[in-house]
Amino acid sequence: MLASRRNFLMGAAALSAAVVTPETVRAMAAMQASADWALATADLEGDIAPRALRLVQGRAPAGLEGALFRNGPGKFRRPGGSATHWFDGDGLMRAFRIRDGQATLEARFADTPKRRWESEIDAVVTPGFGTAGDDRARIGSPNDANSANTAVMTAGDQIWALWEGGSPMAMDAGDLTSEGFVTLRDDLKGMPFQAHPRYDSDGTIWNIGLHGDRMIVWRLNADRSLHTAEVVALPRASYMHDFTASARHLVIVLQPWVFDHRTMPYAAQFAWRPDMGTQVMVIDKADLTRTRLFYLPAFSYFHLGDAWEDASGAIRFDVAAGKDVAFAIEGARVMVEGRGTVPGEPAQLSLITLHPDGRAEMVSSGVTAEFPKSDPRRAGLPRRYTSHVAGETGGRPLPTGLAVHDWETGRSDGFDFGDTVVMEEAVWVPKPGRSGERDAWLVGPAINLTEGVTELHAFDAARVSDGPVASWRADIALPAGFHGVWAG
Repeated sequence: MLASRRNFLMGAAALSAAVVTPETVRAMAAMQASADWALATADLEGDIAPRALRLVQGRAPAGLEGALFRNGPGKFRRPGGSATHWFDGDGLMRAFRIRDGQATLEARFADTPKRRWESEIDAVVTPGFGTAGDDRARIGSPNDANSANTAVMTAGDQIWALWEGGSPMAMDAGDLTSEGFVTLRDDLKGMPFQAHPRYDSDGTIWNIGLHGDRMIVWRLNADRSLHTAEVVALPRASYMHDFTASARHLVIVLQPWVFDHRTMPYAAQFAWRPDMGTQVMVIDKADLTRTRLFYLPAFSYFHLGDAWEDASGAIRFDVAAGKDVAFAIEGARVMVEGRGTVPGEPAQLSLITLHPDGRAEMVSSGVTAEFPKSDPRRAGLPRRYTSHVAGETGGRPLPTGLAVHDWETGRSDGFDFGDTVVMEEAVWVPKPGRSGERDAWLVGPAINLTEGVTELHAFDAARVSDGPVASWRADIALPAGFHGVWAG
């Protein structure tokens, strides 16, 4: 059926009033950050004008031309109250541009109603994923709480800053100025549009938005106009940050982190119930009423890799799988505090297979991993390789290296910078005129904790263990971002 904005958002609007006073003790602790990794969640006080990066290693590969747009939180703390969770900072769009062997960097905050109001009163008061907010918040619609801080997709001369609970924020791809929230259809204004769209080979874009045990399925044309928006019932109300897709199916992974009661912050609504196991819902793209349900043991996750179907009809996809939600609840709070031990174990890269006969299996690679990515030319199609950040250890947040895992041999090819670097997600950039799966560069930023600056690294996807083929260094440090996209 067609999505109804009024019906779909009734519960979300009711939640907007359920706010409580923030914990000022946590805010003060954050102001006094002292951990060696605390630079990853330090506040940026304003926009960063375009500036040249200095080449400090190697040389820019011929043919590597374009822009890496990256999104993530950039400011958490204000004198009158602060965000208490990593996922709740103001959205900061970064643009790393490479041309003629030279690299530049610029960054601008998304101009959201949330940021404008909190700048005016100099306090973080809006409820979020892990921040309770208080009664000074101004929330008349989901987009009033939208921090536009999670991911990014290209849209012609624009880029869209994505969040989970509301509309994309359009920004100019040239100078990163904000141009307002995107309304794909008048009656869908403010509907959730999540952070991880999936792409078909013909340019069709699929995405989802969640509210309880219902899900809106967005289908966009290649020009980013709306094709359809339909509501699909889910077998349970489960928190999910990501979904995946093969050429023929959408794959919805329902972890046993399930809705329990209404409250704020958002994450406090959910209870970890490993006894319920994990469900995987497969939906036929050609007919969203045709679904299948598979069952797996309990695991937690934030990120999935692209799915594909093999000759037998089995659907395969990878996941950065965890044992529980300790990091999501408490670990991300410690990160904003900037000191202490981060609870929770790092996720491990695993491969899930959904067989045509209804069986499901999950095999762990044993490799610590997050942000699984793959060759965008093979989105939804059979593939062999997955890139991921690596090197994260229990108690200390954030990865220190990058790797490519080979699902055929079970081997990983990786490079580790050591504890003095925080490595961020890298994206695949295909080499011009080449078609092999590893005929690509992996391009991503890192924070050099020793130098106190942001760097940009380019790796050869076929020889990651050789280290970066080129590294550029900024004269400033930006906080760690979440997700990015390459625009050639």
